[in-house]
Amino acid sequence: MPKHISQEDLESIIEVVATSPNGIGIEKIYLMLEGRITRRTLQRRLALLVEQKSLIKEGRARATHYRLPIINGESKIEEEPDIPTPIARQEVYISLSTSGEECKKAIRKPIQHRRPVGYNRNFLDSYRPNSTFYLTAEIRQQLFEIGRSPEENRIAGTYARQIYNRLLVDLSWNSSRLEGNTYSLLETERLLELGEAAEGKKAMETQMLLNHKDAIELLVEQAVDVGFNRYTILNLHALLSNNLLTDPQACGRLRAVPVLIGGSVFHPLEIPQLIDECFGQILSLASEIEDPFEQAFFAMVHLPYLQPFLDVNKRVSRLAANIPLIRRNLCPLSFLDVPDQAYIDGTVAVYELNKVELLRDVFVWAYQRSCARYSATRQSLGSPDPFRLRYRQQIKDIVAEVVRGCMDKREAAHRIASCSESGIPPSDQPRFIEVVETELSNLHEGNFARYGIRPLEFSNWEKIWR
Repeated sequence: MPKHISQEDLESIIEVVATSPNGIGIEKIYLMLEGRITRRTLQRRLALLVEQKSLIKEGRARATHYRLPIINGESKIEEEPDIPTPIARQEVYISLSTSGEECKKAIRKPIQHRRPVGYNRNFLDSYRPNSTFYLTAEIRQQLFEIGRSPEENRIAGTYARQIYNRLLVDLSWNSSRLEGNTYSLLETERLLELGEAAEGKKAMETQMLLNHKDAIELLVEQAVDVGFNRYTILNLHALLSNNLLTDPQACGRLRAVPVLIGGSVFHPLEIPQLIDECFGQILSLASEIEDPFEQAFFAMVHLPYLQPFLDVNKRVSRLAANIPLIRRNLCPLSFLDVPDQAYIDGTVAVYELNKVELLRDVFVWAYQRSCARYSATRQSLGSPDPFRLRYRQQIKDIVAEVVRGCMDKREAAHRIASCSESGIPPSDQPRFIEVVETELSNLHEGNFARYGIRPLEFSNWEKIWR
């Protein structure tokens, strides 16, 4: 029988490592633990934490040291980039409210300066449906006006079915992108439409996107029946986590073991009975909320905060947030263009501070972007995108090259990536690729002339692109 691993030991090691943001060696960790763990046991615990991606191991032999990662999605962890200060200030973000900016500053403090916290049951208990509101009346009305569709009085899911193909690709790609998935938009289209996996991508990334497709199909095809109930949320998790968990039995089941949140001082609930109880309470409260946008945002706040599943909690919350929108024939939320760091910061602010303002800013901004793409009552987002203005000529040139070269989606993805590597600064390359791929996806007979493309060139390319 395997020996029980003390959660207290693991947390003690993480706390010691957190005191040295640039990394710490095993000898210093051993000394700072003051003999509470033997050296051999410490080696095994460090190896386990690295395997769980709760720690990052760097260097070799005597130069080996350990440091904390940062959150990116759920249990998928990415290393914190070593970015010089001038470039760090240019990170892609969104406009924040005053309270959102305060949340950002608080959770951006070094981890050793943030007080460890556990799950605060009162945060959930204090919520009163249709009396407590995370979104103001003004915000809810604004979102309703830009998100409503002509099908609002028709059977649930009518609007989502009309834009299904575009929604399927956008939501699958953006939700997976927030987990660190490296598929491009065009590669995602090819996978979901033709079942063709992109070359050089990990099997896990391909599986993640296919799982999103299955989950979105559930929400749209069963729009009349889905809701904030155990059937819907457990099956959403089962679909989204399919073939991604080490324990297949964990798919669609509430967790019975502790989980760690890398790069955060938040410690989720560990007692299975309480997890089940709070999960039921979340569903009960959510089902009583009348406003669809408040209902959607409530799910984005409380499902990840509880961490009811072994993994894939945020993915579940992002798709669950679409349940009331799809049911009411409102514009869905596809998380289009959402900067991953802004989303992470907003979620961590909920974890550590029980503050929703930063995540609320992200939610509202993301919904406006989605409505600009889908809603029948589209509204302008304001001034032109400065990024598109900066690379206007490069975007125009590569779009024209793809069309004139009659490239299919696979060839186009390779060419766009190659062009971005040779002429675009590394920090702007992901955004540049996304913009070009979006321009190609939106190309039609009424707008191709702006790229200097002739009718015959467009006609020949369109046959291959479909």
